Amino acid sequence: MTEKTRGLLDTSVVIDHDVLEAALLPDESAISAITLAELAAGPHATRDERERARRQDRLQWAAATWDALPFDGEAARLYGQIFAATRIAGQSSRARVADLLIASTAAANSLPIYTRNPSDFAALARIVKVIAL
Repeated sequence: MTEKTRGLLDTSVVIDHDVLEAALLPDESAISAITLAELAAGPHATRDERERARRQDRLQWAAATWDALPFDGEAARLYGQIFAATRIAGQSSRARVADLLIASTAAANSLPIYTRNPSDFAALARIVKVIAL
């Protein structure tokens, strides 16, 4: 019997969830409160009414599907390490704050992060396991 896989889904995975092969996703998944914040901003970032409605549907679906993991004290502590790793790698940390906060949440909960954008997390491999989809 194989052990169940667990993981934190990056916002990119939540957005594309319905087009991803289910076998690639963890058996038990979670999202961060940061992902919900990004999804909540999404409808306001477009002027296209159909796209706005699609984004609102995705937000409502995600909120109903998962209880988002909070960005808590442990995640805040780990954010310092993640910020430093990004800077050492020569990547801009300020432009990617949401990604770094999501990675901090994953690390604080000892979960790998599942993402469609693995290059966004490449500098963090020593701190959090990154699974590319």
